[in-house]
Amino acid sequence: MPKNNNKNNQYTKEFKESILKRLEDLNESVPQISKELGIAPSTIYTWTRAKSKEQNQNHTPSNNKHSSKLSSEEKFRIVLETYTLTEEELSAYCRNKGIYIDDVKTWSKQCLKANTTLSKDPHEMNEEIKEEKLKNKNLEKELRYKEKALAETAALLVLRKKANAIWGDHEED
Repeated sequence: MPKNNNKNNQYTKEFKESILKRLEDLNESVPQISKELGIAPSTIYTWTRAKSKEQNQNHTPSNNKHSSKLSSEEKFRIVLETYTLTEEELSAYCRNKGIYIDDVKTWSKQCLKANTTLSKDPHEMNEEIKEEKLKNKNLEKELRYKEKALAETAALLVLRKKANAIWGDHEED
C-alpha cells in the first residue's frame, strides 16, 4: 500500500484513483476491495463521495443552464439524446446537464404532440379564406348601409327639433 508523507492522507492520490477505477470499470464491490487490500470500507466510501462531489463541482457550473433559458433547438436535441435512455441513465444525464427529468419528459410530450395535430388541405383552407373574406365584405357593406341610415335618422331628428323651435309644436294646437 503506497503511503503519502502527509499525515492527513494515508494513501497517495494515484492509489486512491486506482481503487476508484476498479470500482467503476470492473464493477467490484467496496467490501471485496476492502477485504483484499485491508482498507476500511468507510475509507473507500469517503473516497467515492469525495470524487462524486469533485465531479459535480466540475460539471455543474458549465452545464447548469436553467431550462427556461434553453432554446427550442437545445430542448429538441436533449429529447433526441434522451429518448432511448433508461430511467437511471436519464437521471444521470439530467444531473450532468443540470436539468430536471420532468422538464425533459414535458419537452418529449410537446415534441410528440407537435406532429399529431390535424392539418387541413391547403386548397380547402384557401376556399375557407375566400368564404370568410366574402362574408366580411358583405358585413362591412351592411354596416355602411346601417351607419348611413342611422346618420339620416339623426339628421331628421335634429331638423325636426329645429323646425319645432322655429314654428312651434303642432301638437300644442
